[in-house]
Amino acid sequence: MASCLGLYIEENIIKYAKVSKDKDVIKIDAFGIKFYDRLDEAIEQVIEETYSYKTPISINASNENYNYFYIFNLLNPKDMHSYIGTEFESICFEKELNADTFESRYVLVDDLEDKEKIKAIHISTNKGELMKRSDLLSKYKLSCVSPIGIDISNLLEINKNQNLENMAIVNIENVTTVTSIIGQKIYDINIIDSGIREILSRINTKENSYAKSYEICKNSTIYTSEGRELQYEENAYLDDIMPTLYNIVGQVKKILNDSLNKIDKIYITGMASVINNIDIYFQEYLEDVTCEILRPYFLRSVGTEINIKDYIEVNSAIALALQGLGEGLKGINFKKESVSDKLPGWLSLEIGGGSGKKFPFGGNDGFSFNMRGALVESEKSLIKGAVGMFILVVIYAVISIFLVGEMHKKIDEVAVSGVAVEKQKVAMNNDKKRIDEKTSEYTELIQNIQEKAQMDTESKRLKYSMPTLLNKIMYAIPVHVQLTSITNTGTKISITAQSDKLEQIGIFIAKLNQDGILKNVVSDTSKKQDNLHVVVIEGELP
Repeated sequence: MASCLGLYIEENIIKYAKVSKDKDVIKIDAFGIKFYDRLDEAIEQVIEETYSYKTPISINASNENYNYFYIFNLLNPKDMHSYIGTEFESICFEKELNADTFESRYVLVDDLEDKEKIKAIHISTNKGELMKRSDLLSKYKLSCVSPIGIDISNLLEINKNQNLENMAIVNIENVTTVTSIIGQKIYDINIIDSGIREILSRINTKENSYAKSYEICKNSTIYTSEGRELQYEENAYLDDIMPTLYNIVGQVKKILNDSLNKIDKIYITGMASVINNIDIYFQEYLEDVTCEILRPYFLRSVGTEINIKDYIEVNSAIALALQGLGEGLKGINFKKESVSDKLPGWLSLEIGGGSGKKFPFGGNDGFSFNMRGALVESEKSLIKGAVGMFILVVIYAVISIFLVGEMHKKIDEVAVSGVAVEKQKVAMNNDKKRIDEKTSEYTELIQNIQEKAQMDTESKRLKYSMPTLLNKIMYAIPVHVQLTSITNTGTKISITAQSDKLEQIGIFIAKLNQDGILKNVVSDTSKKQDNLHVVVIEGELP
């Protein structure tokens, strides 16, 4: 019986499911979720609890990117591969990325919009992150690293399903992937940068425990327009849950509207699928599409004695385990073969029983000598030559594989160094950008402070200038001059003076100017009113 341990690893969370397969019978032997502070310790606990020290392990690739390239179907496979590589390098160049720092795989499907073309679903992930994740499992039997956006379709058994409905799987984990399945084939994978991570983070600020936050999600119920009203206590955390779900369902609806292929059914899975009535909530917004929780096809006959909800919350891990068991699409494994992977199952000389001796070579393909009595010299020489040749071939193969493995290791080390350099460059650029932004911000603040200080100084000067002005005028005004009004607009002063002797007004104007009481003193032509000369004098505060 073949078995595989699926590990779905994300920040703070690891899901696991150990799945065994005996012919067409698939069974889940162990499953669960762990919240961790140290990933290596969490993995060790899962291995120990599931007793998977020698069990093949299948994990998810991290932060994978999806691109789509369209190729004429008349190209041969070699030219297609070259074209896809060139297109990806072009995208990296535009984004100022180094294409050599990425490991990539691709899947080919028919282009439904142009029958003369083939659509390549190109998946890439960072080599440095891939190595870090692989190193965590170096002590164990890591067999598969693949993208969850592809693997999640393993739960539907789409290649054996005769139902020709177009489907989409909405997998709400830390981020959300929307996998569209058209004509029983994966056709699109969209990533929505919202998921359960946002919900758990908001609740965690109140509860200070991710595990407790997750339990709150499992016990929360979305009451739709058809549901009953709740008391506030039952709805205490809906304010933390609903904004994210509203954002996700809105983006899913946009994806469906933008698609040229009608989607008939939506399957909802991932950690957020444990929120009660989430399928009904989606159904209310996506009225023309049937929405339901994704239940693995081999568990649909499970009885009521098993809580199917507990299985569904680890769907991603189950999907990865199925991929490790040979289900799903081929050719998307990001794990490189190690030296031990490349060695034959056994390399030995075996002496069999019976009437003679058998020297099998390389598994099922071999040769044998049946011996009926003593060996003649020619037979002994032939055996010695064959054994010597076999040993030489084995030594050559082992040395070659070792050298190739070392070469790949060095290439990966160079790639990791390149990734580190690229990250440092990005960090430096980000730091420079932040420094420039802060410099601009501080310059603006200093300018504002200086302007405010200048305004305050001017305001104070104007506040005390009028009493000073009046005091100076009191000592400068001649006896025969009367002031009927003094007005100011900012620093500009206007004085209306009258006197029965015009020369007295002239003396007053001269004093205003000479004593520095006002600057730029000017006066209009005098007017006579009731035997009095009236003059308007204008000037500016010094």
